[in-house]
Amino acid sequence: MDRLEAFKVGLTTWSKWIDANVDPRTTQVYFQGISPTHYDGRQWNGSISATCKGETTPLNGTTYPGGLPPAVDIVKQVLKNMSKGVTLLNITTLSLLRKDGHPSVYFGKEGNDCSHWCLAGVPDSWNEILYALLTNAQGGTLV
Repeated sequence: MDRLEAFKVGLTTWSKWIDANVDPRTTQVYFQGISPTHYDGRQWNGSISATCKGETTPLNGTTYPGGLPPAVDIVKQVLKNMSKGVTLLNITTLSLLRKDGHPSVYFGKEGNDCSHWCLAGVPDSWNEILYALLTNAQGGTLV
């Protein structure tokens, strides 16, 4: 099975469970969007051999030249078809712009990790988004 099809099947199974078992009067559901990788420099107008390794600056601008990963459309489609409300933490675009946020820059000549993220860094932004959503849901204060 294609990995995107498998992702859709898994996410649809999760969404059906949420719809059947979660009471939105007592429970809020948040779903973190797609965390991208940076293995192909052509996606940010780099060379064919470029990866995140050695990258030390984020991309300029507010759009990613390579477009969004295909899994983003699957997430949007599945969430749209749910009967219960789910809040999407849409971290994809801000993370796409941070080709410099991976640990490969610290590996020296060995290693090429363009899928995990450095701490402190990009995941802190995700946490700030979640915190803002939680405080807004609580009327401005988080208990």
